[in-house]
Order: sequence, then C-alpha cells, then structure tokens
Amino acid sequence: MKIDPTRDRLLTVAEVAELLNTSERFPRRPIEERRITFVRLGRKVRVPESAVAAFVAAGVVEPVQLGRGAA
Repeated sequence: MKIDPTRDRLLTVAEVAELLNTSERFPRRPIEERRITFVRLGRKVRVPESAVAAFVAAGVVEPVQLGRGAA
C-alpha cells in the first residue's frame, strides 16, 4: 500500500478507535500483528485513513443469496 502524506490523513490509535466505534485496544491488535498498515514516527504510531478503509473493506462479508426454492 502506497501512502501519500499530502492526501492521506494520519490518525492516532484513539482516532482509529473512535472511527470504528471501538475501544483503543481493538485497533492496537492489528497494528501489533501487522495486519494493518501503520507509520511509526519515533515512538508514536499513526494509521493512514486509507489503511483503515482497506482494513474494513477486507472484513466485509457479503450476504448469501438464497435460491428461489431454497428455505
């Protein structure tokens, strides 16, 4: 994933948690497991907004379409 700092806002872990409506612990796990793109600025960790969108999109589960005669 390519990060363009002029177009992609870098979010704090707290901002990611607020965006996802979760606790701060939830976004820390994919960061620790390196399942989401992040930027390390010294000791600070920031997550590009596009990485959050990609993480959410990867977790989307489409509904099952049942056939007409299926119950």
